[in-house]
Amino acid sequence: MYAIVDIETTGGFSAANRIIEIAVVVHDGYGIISEYQTLINPHRMLPGFITGLTGITAEMLEGAPSFSEIAKDLFDLLKDKVFVAHNVNFDHSFVKSAFAREGLAFNVPQLCTVRLSRKLFPGFRSYSLGSLCDQRGIRIENRHRAMGDAYATALLFEQLLREDKEGTIPRTLKARSKAATLPPHISPEKFAGLPEATGVYYFHDQQGRIIYVGKAVNIKSRFKGHFSGNAKLDLKAEVHDVSYELTGSEFLALLVETLEIKKYWPKYNRAIKAPSSRWGIFTYLDQLGYIRFGVGKVGGIQDAVCSFNTHADAWHYLIRELKIDRLCPKLCGIHKVPGACYEYHAGDCLGACQQKEGSHSYNERANAMLDRLRLDEKTILIRERGRGDDEEAALLFEKGLLAAFGFISKEEAISHPEEMLERLKPVKPVPETSYLLRSYLERGGNKNIYYLRT
Repeated sequence: MYAIVDIETTGGFSAANRIIEIAVVVHDGYGIISEYQTLINPHRMLPGFITGLTGITAEMLEGAPSFSEIAKDLFDLLKDKVFVAHNVNFDHSFVKSAFAREGLAFNVPQLCTVRLSRKLFPGFRSYSLGSLCDQRGIRIENRHRAMGDAYATALLFEQLLREDKEGTIPRTLKARSKAATLPPHISPEKFAGLPEATGVYYFHDQQGRIIYVGKAVNIKSRFKGHFSGNAKLDLKAEVHDVSYELTGSEFLALLVETLEIKKYWPKYNRAIKAPSSRWGIFTYLDQLGYIRFGVGKVGGIQDAVCSFNTHADAWHYLIRELKIDRLCPKLCGIHKVPGACYEYHAGDCLGACQQKEGSHSYNERANAMLDRLRLDEKTILIRERGRGDDEEAALLFEKGLLAAFGFISKEEAISHPEEMLERLKPVKPVPETSYLLRSYLERGGNKNIYYLRT
């Protein structure tokens, strides 16, 4: 049984984005036997370019169920089927991450219709879904909507099944579903003792040195994943032991992972060692007295209001923030063509780009945005999920960096958040934690964020 899946999301990466629509077409190898489709409320802002691509609006998602509400039914639908999608890694990563946030371990066989099409339908210029369907005579109804694309993928998959005279699909399934092979120095008993819980894990070499640090929602599953498929043979041979620290909170796990990598510099954590170009959001006052914003590289004469790892991170953050205060895209360096900005015609810009809104009222909102951006002037306490039902994690940020964290019993009567501070363990500030904090704050809607001092 095959489940042909397509999703629409708020963005391109499962760690930072959410599913807004999912469709499943169930196929028994001979024909379609059932269908499932729903919009999903991501409980976060929907980027305008996603609405432009899919036609899905924030209003459409307001009354839709959350993923938590559909998780069990969807899991039961998918758990015993082969997961099929066009570029399966994208769809599967989002679905698996969404289930993991609900405490459900999702591990099913997968097939990619892009890869299968390259093998069974060679010679095409493009293997995008739209191009393939054009070439194969498949009409796509409702392009860039989950059911439209899922149904077209199901029809494409039927053609692949008919074309597969030499057993390419069974061989692909067999190759992808090989059981993980444990490292030779890790016993089955050691593996069996790993927790299916959120935290940070450590790989140790023969001398006990830490050679890799990672974080996972499910440590046991993630450990297994390291040594499935195209595993690094040198890492596999060097791992003699594995240890872990539970965090409860995925956000805290990400922070602790960053701290530990900076502390131990493990030989297999290459990515965080590499220097990255830092980009920032800058501001200045123009000749007409309006506060303007722009994105540029950090390190020049002017200090950035806030900084990011990549240009894209800074750009997308600026786009999201200006919408909150109805600031003008043209005055924020986003819309650069002559005339009024695109938000003015839509009614979301009050006319600063046409001098129809005065600088005084515009700058009041711009300063409100600036206040949100300047994390280096704030002390922030965040309360997150603990390692069990009887505790919470408390995370303290000073000047935009993680300064301390700890675990607090829920039974303790704490009348003021400040009372937590003396119970937290101080940590050495690491610049990368500022990016993680900003990403966390971007999500919004969290009632457990306290601004203690400014």
